[in-house]
Amino acid sequence: MAESMKGLKRSHRCTEVTREDIGSEVTLMGWVQKRRNLGSLIFVDLRDRSGLMQIVFDENDIGTEGFEKAGKLRSEFVIAVTGRVEKRSGAVNENLKTGEMEIRALGLRILSESETPPFPIEEGIQTKDELRLKYRYLDLRRPNLQRNLMLRSKVATAVRKFLDGEGFLEIETPMLIKSTPEGARDYLVPSRVHPGSFYALPQSPQLFKQLLMCSGYDRYFQLAKCFRDEDLRADRQPEFTQIDMELSFVDIDDVIDVNERLLAHIFKEAIGVDVPLPIPRMTWQEAMDRYGSDKPDTRFGMELKDVSHVVENCGFGVFTGALKGGGSVRGINAKGQGSMPRKKIDSLVEFAKGYGAKGLAYMAINEDGSCKSSFAKFMTEEELKALTAAMEGEPGDLLLFAADKNKVVWDVLGSLRLEIAKNLGLLHKNEYKFLWVTEFPLLEWSEDQNRFVAMHHPFTMPMEEDLDKIDTDPGAVRAKAYDIVLNGTEIGGGSVRIFQNDVQAKMFEVLGFTKEQAEDRFGFLLNAFKYGVPPHAGLAYGLDRLIMLMAEEDSIREVIAFPKVKDASCLMTEAPGLVDQDQLDELGLQIKAEEEA
Repeated sequence: MAESMKGLKRSHRCTEVTREDIGSEVTLMGWVQKRRNLGSLIFVDLRDRSGLMQIVFDENDIGTEGFEKAGKLRSEFVIAVTGRVEKRSGAVNENLKTGEMEIRALGLRILSESETPPFPIEEGIQTKDELRLKYRYLDLRRPNLQRNLMLRSKVATAVRKFLDGEGFLEIETPMLIKSTPEGARDYLVPSRVHPGSFYALPQSPQLFKQLLMCSGYDRYFQLAKCFRDEDLRADRQPEFTQIDMELSFVDIDDVIDVNERLLAHIFKEAIGVDVPLPIPRMTWQEAMDRYGSDKPDTRFGMELKDVSHVVENCGFGVFTGALKGGGSVRGINAKGQGSMPRKKIDSLVEFAKGYGAKGLAYMAINEDGSCKSSFAKFMTEEELKALTAAMEGEPGDLLLFAADKNKVVWDVLGSLRLEIAKNLGLLHKNEYKFLWVTEFPLLEWSEDQNRFVAMHHPFTMPMEEDLDKIDTDPGAVRAKAYDIVLNGTEIGGGSVRIFQNDVQAKMFEVLGFTKEQAEDRFGFLLNAFKYGVPPHAGLAYGLDRLIMLMAEEDSIREVIAFPKVKDASCLMTEAPGLVDQDQLDELGLQIKAEEEA
């Protein structure tokens, strides 16, 4: 039978009790982690969000009734205990913050009983994700998840404190907005008041933060909820949170400066890590050439080398064919992996095929300097030596090559270097390597749409020195865009925005928008720009991804309180669900019946 607190007040959380409290009386409240009944004594580990405290129930202290009540305790019962803080009578538990103390119980109230949980409430459990997410309220009691959410809270507080000190204003932007389908798919919300019309949930506050710059709020930020109806991955959710900001009268260096200091502040405050400043910068082109990725992981080497000039006249048709087709031949050197078994090399070839490769050429250099290779018979001794030298190959190394169009070669080798590094244990989660990637292409060609699309968004400023190429060679125009990358994950990105009408009109033209289409989608922003718009720039971080890396987790689901699963559903609340016909009628909606097979 559950009891009430009857005016009882908690004096401490479990781990707030210290050595200074020995001899004093405290009142703790929390959940029973486990109970050990030794006959004359009952030991209970009490858990709250701060950690564990050992409680000792002795009939001589708590009386017969209290001792019998303690005997009924089970895992996850919620209890209130009043007792005296003492030094542990048994061995000190070095693994616990409170390991040298215990509470000798003088009073006990059972505030709530619990059924047996469907899985143990402890760290490192091997429970299936589906079960954990169905009972998320229990999963969230586990210490590691509680630490993650406390870290998230700490980071959010540090962000607000720092940006407030830098003169930023926190301003909220609307959740129900106009759909502007350019990018990921919008979530749509039907309007009851305007039958047949729909709001969209924001993919980001982009247009509104630019409007705030037009309105004179020269430094804005927000911890903004964003929504994208897209296929999910480990670091994607249908709803996610951005640290969003926009600044007026600035250029690239100003945005980078304030954000470097913000990152250094967050990491020091939240996890005690010093971020060396300035953070290194690399152009998009250099990142692709050296790492095959626009979000390079710089915790290890194994950089790509372009060996096209070395093999252009060799006898290996795979290499020369790729070069004749306008592609390139590039390689990576897996140092010390020359003795990798053939079976493992074959698995790397299959891995590469998953990223578009037709195959993977390799050369293993033996310790005696000889080599075994998949293409040695097509090349002379001199050509093989020149190739080895270009790759800085030494005895014991494994050289891997891809030959194709640049995009395929970058994708293949960029992914391959990460896969090999993972297999070799080179990726340390407690090592934090930041990098700014700058000078992105303004546009990229979409095969699906048969047109150029904005690599970031249609309001990104081209680099002034490239503006003359926008009609003749749009793909060569660089953008005033920048991403902040941490350990091979893009944690944030932004750009200087277009604020001149003529440049914006040209951008819409290149993207294939008619004047009417641009007006229909973005009219309110374009109208605002007629009334005096300051030069402005911004950046947004994926807060969930950032916390995931700081918490050394592999999925953002581990740092979000109530996440969705891969099909964007919530296993706990069973959302999305069907609604009453009355609700549909009010909205003027009709559900299309699935066609029978």
